[in-house]
Amino acid sequence: MDKTTHFGFQEVREEEKSSRVREVFKSVAPSYDIMNDLMSGGMHRLWKRFAVDLANVKRGEHILDVASGSGDLALAFAKLVGPTGRVWQTDINEAMLRVGRDRLVNAGYVLPGALCDAEKLPFPDNHFDLVTVAFGLRNMTHKDQALAEMTRVLKPGGRLMVLEFSKVHESLTKVYDAYSFKLLPKIGKYVAKDEASYQYLAESIRMHPDQDTLKSMMETAGLSRVEYFNLTAGVVAVHKGVKL
Repeated sequence: MDKTTHFGFQEVREEEKSSRVREVFKSVAPSYDIMNDLMSGGMHRLWKRFAVDLANVKRGEHILDVASGSGDLALAFAKLVGPTGRVWQTDINEAMLRVGRDRLVNAGYVLPGALCDAEKLPFPDNHFDLVTVAFGLRNMTHKDQALAEMTRVLKPGGRLMVLEFSKVHESLTKVYDAYSFKLLPKIGKYVAKDEASYQYLAESIRMHPDQDTLKSMMETAGLSRVEYFNLTAGVVAVHKGVKL
């Protein structure tokens, strides 16, 4: 019997999910940054800034940015590690990887990149000082396997940081649901010309593990000292753990 998983609120065969996620991000890639600003009212920039500060990047470090997308974190890290450091970008979607590459080239940075599945990272064990994934984990089929892979490629003492939509405070649930399911797809329809993809993205947030569940998953993957920080009343959360 075929195993199934969720694609938003739909149940699909596991082997179908990654290809469907690729199609979503292939569709939204050209308007990805504009939509991020519209959807979050520009707050995504502050969330990413908090994550970058929390990462405490040092010159010379080797960093892997998984599901790098348009490259916001990768660009910030490239400025911090200096010429002796290195930042890798990976994404499962070629269109998004091109968007990120072009953005960084325009900013004067040429970074190595790999088109790959986060559940099968093409890097050796104990290789990176920091691994990050921002707004990508919830789209992965086997989140536990992806977290285990990210932990595997970390050096002992290395950090894993996850920035992701999470469970909003219950006092905001009704307002947040109305925005997510009524307004957000309409913005996608008129700006990105793709209502269905933004319907999926809203649904995928609801299917993602809450803060404490993700903390436990990171610990199971082999990370210690896992902590999380709620931002904007839990609309997003930053989780950080250390490989001992």
